[in-house]
Amino acid sequence: MTILVTGATGNVGRKVVELLLAAGAPVRATSRNPQTAELPAGVDVRAGDLDDPGSFGDALSGVKKLFLFPNPSGVAGFLDLARASGVQHVVLLSSAAVIEPQGTPNPIGLMHLMVEQAVEHSGIARTVLRPGSFASNALQWAPAIRESGEVHVPYAESTVSPIHERDIAAVAVQALLSDGHEGATYELTGPESMTLRRQVELIAAAIGRPVTVVDLAGDAARAQLEEQYGAFGVPGLVDSVLATYAASVGTAAPVTDTVARITGRAPAAFADWAVEHRPAFTAA
Repeated sequence: MTILVTGATGNVGRKVVELLLAAGAPVRATSRNPQTAELPAGVDVRAGDLDDPGSFGDALSGVKKLFLFPNPSGVAGFLDLARASGVQHVVLLSSAAVIEPQGTPNPIGLMHLMVEQAVEHSGIARTVLRPGSFASNALQWAPAIRESGEVHVPYAESTVSPIHERDIAAVAVQALLSDGHEGATYELTGPESMTLRRQVELIAAAIGRPVTVVDLAGDAARAQLEEQYGAFGVPGLVDSVLATYAASVGTAAPVTDTVARITGRAPAAFADWAVEHRPAFTAA
């Protein structure tokens, strides 16, 4: 039984590939550029672009299960091909943003909801993963930490429960390789709620030198986020992110036991993630 991993060069997809290989499962992966994918030996890497479902060619041949990276533009056509090719189970990487209560429209949540609905309507058995904040989001601070030791953080006292990308992948692999996950939706978090400021402090501890946090609010926070997200061209995105940050100040972020319950081990602490990723914050 071949398992197909889409988005195989992403933070989660790459870990899914590695864990499936470690489990001895036959893995096929797709990438827009297979020649530069740099995936482990033993992976059958094919060309495929979810914006263009027809690009998958025979990549779906013999595939019974797949890990699906969310892409609303081509998902319906891709799922039609998957069903026609005999795919029986989809494990979808979605987002906790689908269920975040906010006072402004949430374009990230709406995008993921659109993909969830497409998978639901495909008629293929599904498992939906809804992780919260990725630990790897902290890599956005790496250039500033390397260059100046100072980071500008919108609403530094806002809270998240950051999850290691490997823990998301571990849940995905359990859903792909074991029975009983069809029809389930799993909300995934790391083991601890913390402020963005605390994340920076743990990175500083990991690299062994201080990092200054400049807390931004109001217009300063908006300007920073417009610089960060403006290139995406998504209407309402900055308003949505600002609303999420502001609403979580002084409130603990949700923490679930799903990773431990599904994988049998506790999720990685952010401090451990920071140590693992120390080179990103110290080497140019």
